[in-house]
Amino acid sequence: MAASTLMWSIAGVVTRHLESARSFEITFWRSFFTVCALVVLTAWPAVRRRQPVMRESGGPALWISGACWSVMFTAFMVALTMTSVANVLVVMSIGPLFTAVLARFTMGQRLPARTWATVAVAGAGIVWMYAPQVAAGAWGGTLVALCVPVAAGINWTVVQRCQRHGQAVDLVPAVLIGAVLSALATLPLAWPFGATGRDLLLLALLGVVQLAIPCVLVVHCARVLKAPEVALLALLEVVFGIALAWVGAGEDPGPRVLAGGIVVLAALALNEILGLRDRRAVDTAPLPPQSPDADDIHPRKRSIP
Repeated sequence: MAASTLMWSIAGVVTRHLESARSFEITFWRSFFTVCALVVLTAWPAVRRRQPVMRESGGPALWISGACWSVMFTAFMVALTMTSVANVLVVMSIGPLFTAVLARFTMGQRLPARTWATVAVAGAGIVWMYAPQVAAGAWGGTLVALCVPVAAGINWTVVQRCQRHGQAVDLVPAVLIGAVLSALATLPLAWPFGATGRDLLLLALLGVVQLAIPCVLVVHCARVLKAPEVALLALLEVVFGIALAWVGAGEDPGPRVLAGGIVVLAALALNEILGLRDRRAVDTAPLPPQSPDADDIHPRKRSIP
């Protein structure tokens, strides 16, 4: 999971070294190379084994999830061309809060007081970071970046709702669908192409190493790690991404962004740590003593299936 966040975090610094590719063309080529990589990593092996590519697909939820992935892929890259790497990554980090709030109002899941406190503290940090940008009218990139956590919240809420009703959503095909939709949506806006050969190599690196491989890894990690562990480790992307852009591209985030970002990340990390502690406490709690049931009293009933 930590390796996945490191691979995710190279997007900002790599984008800053592109020569001619801009905005929607960057998004198109990254999504295109992601499709190629996912076909090789997932679809082609399944075809060779004569297995269905989209088993346990989840029906309509699969396509909703794919549409959400498409929004995330597109908005992320477009936002990187409009504002700083630090701005984009900090805004993205509040995705778990959107998921929690959406789950509260769509599925009736009760949120602990610590999560509401995290929403308040993280919101204050976001306001502190972006108040000068809003006052100056330079908030377009931040608004585009905000589409990423909103789409992520919708995506995970749909997946959780399906799982609650016993219908699993295969996330790897959903990611593939998202990449295809993103490439198709941005192709008309990316034409005519202006990327150089060096740009294409860098964008292929983004499509394969920064997106396809870590997405597949995270799907497998989520089957082993608890949700708070995944969310907590995912915050490393923000740290890695800002550091790489700072060192590798000379993009200084500035003291205000650093201060607000630290507040947001600290609130998120504390919330996930407390959530993980609560889950472990529940898992290790001894079971209450049970009174003998009918099967204990009547041994003949134990043989009845």
